[in-house]
Amino acid sequence: MLENIRQDKIRKLNNFKEAGIDPYPAGPFEKENLKDVLEKNVDEKVRVAGRIVLFRNMGNLTFMHLQDESGRMQIVFNKKEFGGNYKLWVKNLDIGDFIAIEGKRFDTHKGEKSVLAGELTLLTKSILPMPDKHKALQDEDELFRKRYLDILFNEETKEMVYKRSIFWNAVRTFLLERGFIEVETPVLETSAGGADAEPFETHHNALDIDVYLRISMGELWQKRLMVAGLEKTFEIGRQFRNEGMDSEHLQDYTQMEFYLAYANYEKGMELVEEMYKYVFEKTFGTLQFKIKGFDIDFSKKWEKYDYTETIKEKTGIDVSTATMDEIEEKLKELGVEYDKKGFNITRAIDNLWKFCRKSIAGPGFLTGVPLAVSPLAKKDTVNPNITQRFQPIIAGSELGNGYSELNDPIDQAKRFSEQQKMRDEGDAEAQMHDQDFVEALEYGMPPTCGFGMSERVFSFLMDRSARECQIFPLMKPRSKQNEK
Repeated sequence: MLENIRQDKIRKLNNFKEAGIDPYPAGPFEKENLKDVLEKNVDEKVRVAGRIVLFRNMGNLTFMHLQDESGRMQIVFNKKEFGGNYKLWVKNLDIGDFIAIEGKRFDTHKGEKSVLAGELTLLTKSILPMPDKHKALQDEDELFRKRYLDILFNEETKEMVYKRSIFWNAVRTFLLERGFIEVETPVLETSAGGADAEPFETHHNALDIDVYLRISMGELWQKRLMVAGLEKTFEIGRQFRNEGMDSEHLQDYTQMEFYLAYANYEKGMELVEEMYKYVFEKTFGTLQFKIKGFDIDFSKKWEKYDYTETIKEKTGIDVSTATMDEIEEKLKELGVEYDKKGFNITRAIDNLWKFCRKSIAGPGFLTGVPLAVSPLAKKDTVNPNITQRFQPIIAGSELGNGYSELNDPIDQAKRFSEQQKMRDEGDAEAQMHDQDFVEALEYGMPPTCGFGMSERVFSFLMDRSARECQIFPLMKPRSKQNEK
């Protein structure tokens, strides 16, 4: 059935060609937005273009609805007044085709604002029929695979695309207005650093070396820029982590990180709270949200949640003194499932915290994070077993990560060695030893606060999964999908 429709549309395409009409002209065609044309006075000349989304041929009169990015509008073809070959056009145009119209504004006898066509140009002849928006694309896999149709028919998805753009531009504007400069750092690295994550590996043919796709937004590179004398930098880009997928996590996603010299984590919390409020207001026009069942007011003063005290309060376990066996027993009691490959005290503590955070609505900041799970953060000056680290807590999740950056090269080398040992013992998320970065620190890096946030923040505010909030999420090829 579908192939029959396709062949019929190809026949119509050939009819246009035989009539000397190019079905895919290069343009350009200067157009006005349909939204603006709707406000024009009757008899004003207009030039519009878009996709045909409704088509009704009534003999000597044909009605179409044209849609562009701004909206939709009725187009009327009157055989008596149309200057071209009326029969050729109405017999061979279809819903889905792109056309351009020169004509004038007029109102139908029912008062509908329309355009009376005087001259028509075919811009694109569609070959496949448009799906029925009420029946088609109900399957989530098809929605993601044919996201272009989801955006075309689903106003909510289209609005998400716009809001995503506003969100990241608001982040950029906030930082630029405060004197930060935007930088670009390598996507391919010989040592994947700046985060606890498993990297993607690939091979660089020209240099004949194995490399990793970055797992952070240039953390160790941006800190080199602090060594170089820059004081305020940020980067927004894609990063990659070869880990599991769920409603909050993807492997290929947008991240932002900034670095601020002569600042510590307390200054960072002030800036991040200000930035989040600015970005949320600019993107959504409000600071009140309902996210994952929590009612959250970002305008209020943000709270502080101490890592050790929160876990102790919710589970009875003091992670500063508990043994591996005690934590594993508690995880079993709580029904927490975890990956046993490369499992160690660090991962045990982290899994316990992840259980506890689920009940915290926020907004607030997690503080007092143990040294064992923060290999790049400065030790606290009072308690050397914890770090000067902070993480925004919103609707039971950590939506960002920042700290007073470790700038002691001897301490950093020691922590890298400990992380590398964990990695060698099977912990794929432990950090690699980066001697070049340690060498850069030996030249001296000023006190610095760094912070990063990913597109998870946006998906939480939308109260949708991370996958839904990507414009084109990664999909298995159909051949692989059918093998399941």
